[in-house]
Amino acid sequence: MTRRTSRRIPAPPSWLPVDPYILALIGTVALAALLPVSGTGADIAGGASTGAVALLFFLYGARLSTAEALDGLKHWRLHLTVLACTFLVFPLLGLAGHGLVPHVLTPQLQEGFLFLCLVPSTIQSSIAFTSMARGNVPAAICAGSFSSIAGIVLTPLLAALLLGGSGGGFSADSLVKIVLQLLVPFLAGQLLQRRIGGFIGRHRAVLGRVDRGSILLVVYTAFSEGMVAGVWHQVTPLRLGGLLAAEAVLLALMLAVSWYGAGRLGFGREDRIAIQFAGSKKSLAAGLPMASVLFGAHASLAVLPLMLFHQMQLMVCAVIAKRRSRDPLPSGGTGVGPAPAEALN
Repeated sequence: MTRRTSRRIPAPPSWLPVDPYILALIGTVALAALLPVSGTGADIAGGASTGAVALLFFLYGARLSTAEALDGLKHWRLHLTVLACTFLVFPLLGLAGHGLVPHVLTPQLQEGFLFLCLVPSTIQSSIAFTSMARGNVPAAICAGSFSSIAGIVLTPLLAALLLGGSGGGFSADSLVKIVLQLLVPFLAGQLLQRRIGGFIGRHRAVLGRVDRGSILLVVYTAFSEGMVAGVWHQVTPLRLGGLLAAEAVLLALMLAVSWYGAGRLGFGREDRIAIQFAGSKKSLAAGLPMASVLFGAHASLAVLPLMLFHQMQLMVCAVIAKRRSRDPLPSGGTGVGPAPAEALN
């Protein structure tokens, strides 16, 4: 009788986090490619997507504690540094991407590359990596929160200034949509935060699934529109490789600028870690719904660079955080235990 030996499937290394949510997004894109919605179905999906975006930003506003955000203003130099990385240095590097057209990127992919440079920073994953590297976690919480709030206003304004009439086009109608779909629900959530904040905190897991499901709906609708409009013939494997190379350079530059720049400004180790992780990353959760409002049928190409950059930043920052966790702490330094990176943000 032959003896069976069980073989374990090797798990991916801990420093290489393959984001399950990215796999869900890829599956949604594949579904949109095989079964794009059109006609009356597209109208229904578009209406549901609009409602999902409004719900997302309402929940963002309801989760954010205004008192904590105001308390974090005490560390204003750090927050200004993160905001400068997110909404000044990133956009400047995105504008430099114009030099990659037409040999590396198509004009549409370059617009998506620039758009990714305009969206706010992450919250959850910045906190998780800062915690893992034993950095200033409270500063990372506040920096990510400030970036998210500022992004609701600054991202559309920067898109109007830098993208203009390109891509999906930025017009007065786009501005009205942004106010109604993003800003008004966010402010409503803030106004109700004291009343419903406890409920949201108790049901965080369920509402997290609502968040992710809403974003999947937004992605499906955007990529369906792109398929129907015929925009995907512009993405060849060569162009995709060029986009990945450009994003790798972008991430490397931002990691270096945020780390060494913070050092030149006189920040200590813990603050530099918070600045690096909050200042070098971009939020998929905020960027996807914004792109659906700003770009319309071209949103699929606009969010492709952001989706790729999101996974790249998780992988690279996990390696950096793990290495920094082994650094000897300076005298008087405080460290906190590692926390897992969140996929959605």
